[in-house]
Amino acid sequence: MAIVNVTPDSFSDGGRYIDVESAVKHGLSCVKDGASILDIGGESTRPGAAVVTAVQEQDRILPVIERLARETDALISVDTYRAETARLAIAAGAHIVNDVYGLRHDPQMAHVVSESGAGLCIMYTARGRDDLRDDIIDDELMFFGQSLDIAEAAGIADDAVVLDPGFGFVEKREQDSELMARCGELHSLGFPLLVGTSRKRFVGAIAERDAAIERDFATAATTAMLRLSGASVFRVHNVAGNLDALRMADAVLEAGRVIERAGKDG
Repeated sequence: MAIVNVTPDSFSDGGRYIDVESAVKHGLSCVKDGASILDIGGESTRPGAAVVTAVQEQDRILPVIERLARETDALISVDTYRAETARLAIAAGAHIVNDVYGLRHDPQMAHVVSESGAGLCIMYTARGRDDLRDDIIDDELMFFGQSLDIAEAAGIADDAVVLDPGFGFVEKREQDSELMARCGELHSLGFPLLVGTSRKRFVGAIAERDAAIERDFATAATTAMLRLSGASVFRVHNVAGNLDALRMADAVLEAGRVIERAGKDG
């Protein structure tokens, strides 16, 4: 899943793809590099980012979605927590709704997803909550359980849902590393995992890289590790580099399967 931020202030590439032509060109370039999903967003979710209106968000992303829907066969995801934006984006050609508040912000979001038949990414977040549990996995399981109840009540099919553990949206920075180590525990919920570590602050802090664009090597390392933990979808800025990391991880996983089969046959 390639990130296409149509924003002036995203932490990594804000302002680079703010107009329709540059955003579409970037999206098509990501597809050429191997992306199968394009995630289009019109509002930065970094801490301290300016809040935009729904109209501003829609003005930024809808023309981009319309163009990309015509010019590529890649799946298109809309990164929004607003139900009306999601509805309009789906009408413009989006296939997936990526909600960073996990259906918690807009009570109409689940109904929009259900009625349209779109795919849904439910992301975990600790932001703005007063019911946090001390253990990060316990908190994620509680959060996802509640969000999945909302999805089920709205009639969203299980096979339309992926879960995002919300790297960078945890309460404490050290929880990102713990989440890396324990991400596999979330498979108990029975849904595919979509992960987004790309160029995030905790990656930069560990790798000692201040500039976001310098965090691609460290990001690729997280991608390989999370693939070995069973993650399925990877939301990234640098498609080619992370595909290399995934090929390496998948080769290791296949070697493990070969060894396991040989042991059973022997």
